[in-house]
Amino acid sequence: MALATPPVGRRERNKQAKLERITAAARELFAEHGVDEVTTQQIAEKADIGTGTLFLYAKTKGELLLLVQNSGYVDALEEGRAAAQSIPDALDAVMAIIRPIVECNRIQVDNGRTYLRELVFGDPEEPHHRDALALTVQTEEAIAGVLRRDDLVDSDDAATLARVISAIMFISMATPANVASTVDDILQEISDQVRVLLP
Repeated sequence: MALATPPVGRRERNKQAKLERITAAARELFAEHGVDEVTTQQIAEKADIGTGTLFLYAKTKGELLLLVQNSGYVDALEEGRAAAQSIPDALDAVMAIIRPIVECNRIQVDNGRTYLRELVFGDPEEPHHRDALALTVQTEEAIAGVLRRDDLVDSDDAATLARVISAIMFISMATPANVASTVDDILQEISDQVRVLLP
């Protein structure tokens, strides 16, 4: 017999509701104005909380951006994993994983590039930064899973290749040379590089 999950208390429900309001407010303001043009005070006001309360959920504007982008990244990664399952060709399956991630990152180009900068240089002890790092690991695991379908690629090589492919993806999204590039341009650049790596 399964144990019943105890009901969530009022305090936890209130915390979750505030987090959802903060995420929604930051997402809307960042999408409309870009992360650099939005203040934490504006986010707090839109979320109908005090600035001090806001900092209990995210200590910096960079952490707020990670919070917002992570939620989109989770959905993008799930979409990519699902698409890759039915694609037999390794390159096409890898690109099926990558496509929604690139699309998510390019919704607002400056925000996407700032997210990647926060991911690389942010404080790994911050919870939203840890979540972002976990998502990169999950992305690499999804790519490695596709690569392991090939009998010529052992598990260690699949993990190494997945890490290299992940690096290619992040560099292609972050590089200043691609600021004006379309999603399809970036995907083609990634695909061209990944193609030469695969057996």
